[in-house]
Amino acid sequence: MTDPVEPLAQRVAERAIDIVVNALDINALVARIDLNAVLDHVDINKVLAKIDVDEVLAKVDVNALLDRADLDHMLGRLDVGALLDRVDVNELVQRIDMDALVEETDLGAVIARSSGGVASEALDAARSQAVGLDQFIDRWVGRLLRRKHPGPSMPTGLLDAQAAS
Repeated sequence: MTDPVEPLAQRVAERAIDIVVNALDINALVARIDLNAVLDHVDINKVLAKIDVDEVLAKVDVNALLDRADLDHMLGRLDVGALLDRVDVNELVQRIDMDALVEETDLGAVIARSSGGVASEALDAARSQAVGLDQFIDRWVGRLLRRKHPGPSMPTGLLDAQAAS
């Protein structure tokens, strides 16, 4: 048989605890707790082991993070040389579709530009030679005609323009 005093004591204890808890100011109690001392007793590895990282990452708004990121700062910290050392240039060149590249290239214009430059240089050289030949002939004509004073070194219109400036 159980003692009838025991259930009575149990009810009194529960009622006393209920009165004390209702009388407590929880905010004042929490303000008195030293959270650093509590955290010293927490094993953070056990807490992290219980976290589902995939679930946390599923809630992350990546676009919002990228909007906040300073890409110029990150690119400034990037070692481009080390990145390029990791690039396989031969593999990269093998990916190039040479047929498509040749189709999109106007080879006629490229040849015209390069040959135009060569033709221009050849024409300049011929003009230079013609000027030299003209001066040579002028000297010999002057000797044959026994001129004492050579003619002007350039056309008189150019001499007048030089004198005016």
